[in-house]
Amino acid sequence: MIKDNQRHFNRLHLLLDILLFMLSYLEAWYIKFRTPFFKDSYETLSFENYMLALVFIVPGYFMLYMAFHLYTPKRVQGRRLECTNVIKANTIGILLFLTILYMTKQVHFSREMIFIFYVLNTGNCIAMRLALFSTLRAMRRRGFNQKHILLVGYSRAAEGYIDRIRANPQWGYTVKGILDDNIQRGTFYKGVQVIGKIDNLQYILPENKLDEIAITLGLSEYNKLQHIVAECEKSGVHTKFIPDYNNIIPTKPYTEDLQGLPVVNIRYVPLSNTFNMIVKRTIDILGSMFAITLFSPVMLIAAILVKTTSKGPLIYKQERVGLHNRPFMMYKFRSMEVEDPGREKKKWTIKNDPRVTNVGKFIRRTSIDELPQLFNILKGDMSLVGPRPERPFFVEKFREEIPRYMVKHQVRPGLTGWAQVNGYRGDTSIRKRIDCDLYYIENWTLGFDFKIILLTFVKGFINKNAY
Repeated sequence: MIKDNQRHFNRLHLLLDILLFMLSYLEAWYIKFRTPFFKDSYETLSFENYMLALVFIVPGYFMLYMAFHLYTPKRVQGRRLECTNVIKANTIGILLFLTILYMTKQVHFSREMIFIFYVLNTGNCIAMRLALFSTLRAMRRRGFNQKHILLVGYSRAAEGYIDRIRANPQWGYTVKGILDDNIQRGTFYKGVQVIGKIDNLQYILPENKLDEIAITLGLSEYNKLQHIVAECEKSGVHTKFIPDYNNIIPTKPYTEDLQGLPVVNIRYVPLSNTFNMIVKRTIDILGSMFAITLFSPVMLIAAILVKTTSKGPLIYKQERVGLHNRPFMMYKFRSMEVEDPGREKKKWTIKNDPRVTNVGKFIRRTSIDELPQLFNILKGDMSLVGPRPERPFFVEKFREEIPRYMVKHQVRPGLTGWAQVNGYRGDTSIRKRIDCDLYYIENWTLGFDFKIILLTFVKGFINKNAY
């Protein structure tokens, strides 16, 4: 039933897109030649000649939308990615359109009309998709358009999968139960029951009441994997594999084909790519120079207050661990009374810490004390966005206590980061902070950096955990 509904939905989606391509093109022609917005416009081609281009535009844009995966199931896909793909497809479309006109010497074909079509078609397709997206999610929350899934194997992967499904009812997934050889039948996990042994698959699959099988075996049971996959494929039910080692492999594995042998890299770091590194470093240099200019009055006032209200240096330098585990001196406005460096390097700042000055309380809470790190960014020690750097003593401590902690040093540390905009600053969970850092490292894009910078401004610089 779900498969039939999906086919019908895809056909509807395709039909709506075709209608929108044509409607947007007609609207562009009308705005260009029949409205007062372009008073000096005159038609050098007939209406029929313009409409003839639709013979190429409609199938061309359809193929572009296919290439950008705009007709694939989107139960768990975010709206931002969908809208981004629409923009990409339309941008490629208009560039191809202009190139063809140039190569065929169609000098009378209005370029302004093409640009209007680009804007209208992008806007219309995004609006239609957002409307469908919201409608489907509302239906799924009410229990309609559900996809029925059976889990094979009780493991951390199974629990994680159920957790995410329960937290996102808009996905429209219903877990019918779990099959496992080692967990007693009748055991529940968040409303999902262990309903039998793995061998029960041979009786359940022929009933054809399932839309998907998710194999969530524990690490100790992978010897059963080949048999289970064979049984599922014979039934024709869509089967997916959720490995029970997600704490080892990244969320977006980097795979290689070694003459037919799949190789999964343990860690994929987009910033190890030279082009990505150059782009990010360029943004860091330009961004830090702009920020230094923008915040120079604030830094001047902070410098005067720090220097005139307590004894000691204006800038506090502290050793931190950065890219490739290399130490560097990180700059801050001094916010505490001067003390012995040997004692200070092994201590956290606590609430109502007597070492913090009156001015220090304010600049720490508002993150003004961090502004000198813009010069660290300019030097190349840090980046605008990245995991926050830690002191060597705590790096040595956490590397033994927290799995994958040292992965954060594969990129430059940042002035702000994904962990910070999610509230993990100051006296908060180190493990959750590292989870955010790893997600950022494995999923870096330039757009992600801009999002974090924007969230830093939107959520403010006030840090309730800064003591």
